Amino acid sequence: MLLLRDLSDNDRETIADWPPYPPGFEGLDYALRGQGWLTEFRNKPDTWCFAAEQAGELVAFTILSGTDRDEAEFRIALRADRIGQGLGFPVSDLTLKKGFCEIGFSRIHLIVRKNNPTALRLYKKIGFVERGECVKNTNGMRVEYLTMDLSKGGLCHERSGS
Repeated sequence: MLLLRDLSDNDRETIADWPPYPPGFEGLDYALRGQGWLTEFRNKPDTWCFAAEQAGELVAFTILSGTDRDEAEFRIALRADRIGQGLGFPVSDLTLKKGFCEIGFSRIHLIVRKNNPTALRLYKKIGFVERGECVKNTNGMRVEYLTMDLSKGGLCHERSGS
Protein backbone atom coordinates (compact mmCIF):
# COMPACT_ATOMS: atom_id res chain seq x y z
CA MET A 1 0.00 0.00 0.00
CA LEU A 2 1.20 3.48 -0.85
CA LEU A 3 0.89 6.35 1.63
CA LEU A 4 1.35 10.04 0.85
CA ARG A 5 2.13 12.33 3.80
CA ASP A 6 3.83 15.64 4.48
CA LEU A 7 7.59 15.56 3.98
CA SER A 8 9.58 15.89 7.22
CA ASP A 9 13.13 17.07 7.97
CA ASN A 10 14.06 13.42 8.61
CA ASP A 11 12.83 12.58 5.11
CA ARG A 12 15.09 15.27 3.67
CA GLU A 13 18.08 13.61 5.36
CA THR A 14 17.03 10.21 4.04
CA ILE A 15 16.67 11.57 0.49
CA ALA A 16 20.14 13.11 0.64
CA ASP A 17 21.45 9.56 1.14
CA TRP A 18 19.49 8.00 -1.72
CA PRO A 19 21.68 6.28 -4.31
CA PRO A 20 22.43 8.13 -7.56
CA TYR A 21 20.26 7.55 -10.60
CA PRO A 22 21.33 4.89 -13.11
CA PRO A 23 22.63 5.61 -16.62
CA GLY A 24 19.97 7.29 -18.69
CA PHE A 25 18.53 9.06 -15.63
CA GLU A 26 21.71 10.56 -14.16
CA GLY A 27 20.74 14.05 -15.38
CA LEU A 28 17.91 14.00 -12.85
CA ASP A 29 20.16 13.37 -9.86
CA TYR A 30 20.63 17.08 -9.11
CA ALA A 31 17.02 17.24 -7.86
CA LEU A 32 18.00 15.14 -4.82
CA ARG A 33 21.25 16.81 -3.87
CA GLY A 34 22.51 19.90 -2.00
CA GLN A 35 20.96 22.70 -4.00
CA GLY A 36 18.25 20.52 -5.56
CA TRP A 37 14.50 20.71 -5.34
CA LEU A 38 14.17 20.22 -1.61
CA THR A 39 16.46 23.15 -0.93
CA GLU A 40 14.87 25.25 -3.67
CA PHE A 41 11.31 24.69 -2.41
CA ARG A 42 11.92 24.22 1.32
CA ASN A 43 10.73 27.65 2.47
CA LYS A 44 8.93 28.81 -0.66
CA PRO A 45 5.47 30.21 0.11
CA ASP A 46 2.44 28.25 -1.10
CA THR A 47 4.46 25.06 -1.49
CA TRP A 48 3.55 21.56 -0.34
CA CYS A 49 6.15 18.78 -0.18
CA PHE A 50 5.01 15.20 0.21
CA ALA A 51 6.71 11.90 1.03
CA ALA A 52 5.50 8.67 -0.55
CA GLU A 53 5.95 5.55 1.57
CA GLN A 54 5.52 1.94 0.63
CA ALA A 55 5.73 -0.69 3.39
CA GLY A 56 7.12 2.01 5.72
CA GLU A 57 9.94 2.92 3.32
CA LEU A 58 10.39 6.32 1.65
CA VAL A 59 10.22 5.63 -2.11
CA ALA A 60 9.47 9.04 -3.63
CA PHE A 61 8.73 12.66 -2.93
CA THR A 62 6.56 15.18 -4.71
CA ILE A 63 6.17 18.92 -4.72
CA LEU A 64 3.25 21.20 -5.52
CA SER A 65 4.25 24.85 -5.61
CA GLY A 66 1.70 27.57 -6.23
CA THR A 67 2.39 29.69 -9.29
CA ASP A 68 -0.86 31.67 -9.41
CA ARG A 69 -4.02 32.02 -7.35
CA ASP A 70 -5.33 28.52 -8.15
CA GLU A 71 -2.44 26.99 -10.11
CA ALA A 72 0.65 25.01 -9.14
CA GLU A 73 3.75 23.39 -10.56
CA PHE A 74 4.19 19.64 -9.99
CA ARG A 75 7.49 17.80 -9.46
CA ILE A 76 8.18 14.16 -8.61
CA ALA A 77 11.34 12.22 -7.75
CA LEU A 78 11.45 8.45 -7.26
CA ARG A 79 14.24 6.74 -5.40
CA ALA A 80 16.69 5.36 -7.99
CA ASP A 81 16.09 1.72 -7.12
CA ARG A 82 12.32 2.20 -7.49
CA ILE A 83 12.36 3.48 -11.08
CA GLY A 84 10.49 1.17 -13.44
CA GLN A 85 8.37 -0.45 -10.73
CA GLY A 86 5.13 1.32 -11.59
CA LEU A 87 5.21 3.82 -8.71
CA GLY A 88 5.15 7.00 -10.82
CA PHE A 89 1.44 6.81 -11.60
CA PRO A 90 0.07 6.13 -8.11
CA VAL A 91 2.42 8.62 -6.43
CA SER A 92 1.49 11.29 -8.99
CA ASP A 93 -2.20 10.44 -8.72
CA LEU A 94 -2.23 10.80 -4.93
CA THR A 95 -0.38 14.13 -5.15
CA LEU A 96 -2.62 15.53 -7.87
CA LYS A 97 -5.76 14.53 -5.96
CA LYS A 98 -4.40 16.39 -2.91
CA GLY A 99 -3.69 19.40 -5.09
CA PHE A 100 -7.10 19.49 -6.74
CA CYS A 101 -9.38 18.14 -4.03
CA GLU A 102 -7.78 19.28 -0.77
CA ILE A 103 -5.68 22.34 -1.64
CA GLY A 104 -8.10 23.56 -4.32
CA PHE A 105 -5.98 24.10 -7.43
CA SER A 106 -7.82 24.24 -10.73
CA ARG A 107 -4.73 23.71 -12.92
CA ILE A 108 -1.44 21.92 -12.29
CA HIS A 109 1.45 22.19 -14.73
CA LEU A 110 4.95 20.79 -15.14
CA ILE A 111 7.97 20.74 -17.37
CA VAL A 112 9.52 17.49 -18.55
CA ARG A 113 12.74 16.85 -20.42
CA LYS A 114 12.04 16.19 -24.09
CA ASN A 115 14.51 13.29 -23.94
CA ASN A 116 12.67 11.51 -21.09
CA PRO A 117 10.14 9.24 -22.86
CA THR A 118 9.32 7.35 -19.65
CA ALA A 119 8.15 10.51 -17.89
CA LEU A 120 6.32 11.72 -21.02
CA ARG A 121 4.35 8.45 -21.20
CA LEU A 122 3.50 8.72 -17.49
CA TYR A 123 2.26 12.30 -17.73
CA LYS A 124 0.19 11.58 -20.83
CA LYS A 125 -1.34 8.52 -19.11
CA ILE A 126 -2.29 10.73 -16.16
CA GLY A 127 -3.95 13.18 -18.54
CA PHE A 128 -1.42 16.00 -18.83
CA VAL A 129 -1.56 17.80 -22.18
CA GLU A 130 1.43 19.28 -24.01
CA ARG A 131 1.23 23.08 -24.16
CA GLY A 132 4.60 24.12 -25.57
CA GLU A 133 8.36 23.96 -25.24
CA CYS A 134 11.04 25.81 -23.35
CA VAL A 135 14.79 25.71 -22.82
CA LYS A 136 16.33 26.12 -19.36
CA ASN A 137 19.79 26.03 -17.88
CA THR A 138 19.65 23.02 -15.55
CA ASN A 139 22.66 22.08 -13.47
CA GLY A 140 24.94 24.01 -15.82
CA MET A 141 23.51 22.47 -18.99
CA ARG A 142 21.07 23.70 -21.63
CA VAL A 143 18.04 21.39 -21.48
CA GLU A 144 14.98 21.27 -23.74
CA TYR A 145 11.65 20.76 -22.00
CA LEU A 146 8.02 20.28 -22.90
CA THR A 147 5.45 22.19 -20.86
CA MET A 148 2.34 20.24 -19.90
CA ASP A 149 -0.73 20.92 -17.81
CA LEU A 150 -3.76 19.24 -16.31
CA SER A 151 -7.00 20.86 -15.24
CA LYS A 152 -9.17 19.77 -12.35
CA GLY A 153 -11.93 18.88 -14.79
CA GLY A 154 -9.46 16.82 -16.80
CA LEU A 155 -8.45 14.89 -13.69
CA CYS A 156 -12.06 14.24 -12.69
CA HIS A 157 -12.98 13.19 -16.22
CA GLU A 158 -9.93 10.94 -16.51
CA ARG A 159 -10.67 9.22 -13.18
CA SER A 160 -14.39 8.77 -13.79
CA GLY A 161 -13.61 6.62 -16.81
CA SER A 162 -11.17 4.38 -14.90
